[in-house]
Amino acid sequence: MVDPTRWFKSTPPQAPAGERGASSAAPAASSGTVVVPIRSIGPGQIDRIEAHLLELDPHDRYLRFGYAANDEQIRRYVANLNFDRDELFGIFNRRLDLIAVAHLAFSLDPQYTSCAEFGVSVSKSARGRGYGGRLFERAVMHARNEGVAMLFIHALSENTVMLKIARRAGAVIERDGSESEAHLRLPPADFDSRVTEIVNQHIALTDYHLKAQAKQFWGLLSMLQDIRQGVREARERARG
Repeated sequence: MVDPTRWFKSTPPQAPAGERGASSAAPAASSGTVVVPIRSIGPGQIDRIEAHLLELDPHDRYLRFGYAANDEQIRRYVANLNFDRDELFGIFNRRLDLIAVAHLAFSLDPQYTSCAEFGVSVSKSARGRGYGGRLFERAVMHARNEGVAMLFIHALSENTVMLKIARRAGAVIERDGSESEAHLRLPPADFDSRVTEIVNQHIALTDYHLKAQAKQFWGLLSMLQDIRQGVREARERARG
C-alpha cells in the first residue's frame, strides 16, 4: 500500500500519521439544498484553528491524527501549518467559532506534485450535519483547480464516517490492519469548477462578515444594557 506520509507533513511532528485526506474520483454534488458557507482560512484564524483542535476529546483527536494527540502536539501541529503551500477551509458558527476544519496538504515530493492529502475534524456539537462531506467537496474542487490529479485520505479503519465520505465520492479504499487508505482520481479543472469556487468563496466571506457585524452589534447592545442597568441602580441607591 502506498505510504502517503513520505509526501506530506500535515500531522504534528514526531508522531504517527492518522486521519489525513485522500481519494480517487470526483465526489458527487451535495444533494442538500442548504448552502453551507465554507471559507478558505489563513494565518489570521490560527488561534481559532488551535482552539477548535484543542476542544476535541481524546477519541476525536485519535481519529483525526491517528493517535490521541496531547495539547502540546496539537499546538506544534498548528504552529507548523504552512499557509503558503497548503489550504485550510473552515465553517464558522454565529459566534465565529470554528466548528469544522479541513486541511488540504499538497505533496512535498517533487515526483508527486499532482498529489494532495485531505484531513478533517468537526466539533462534537456540530456532528450530523454533513459538514465533513461538504468540506471534502470544497477541498476536492480547490484541488482540481490547483492541478491535483490524485487526492489521498489516510485514516484509521474505525473512522467509518471519513471512509464513507471517501467511498461515496468513488474513492478506492485499501485496508491494512488498523489503517485504511483511500485514493480519488480527480478530473482536470474546467470553467465550471473555477467559477464555482470563486462564487463559493464569495458567499462564505459575505456570510463571515455578516456574522462578524452581528456579533459586534449584539456585543455593543449588551454593553449599553449593562451601562443602563448600572445607571438605574446608581439612581435607586441615590434615592434610597
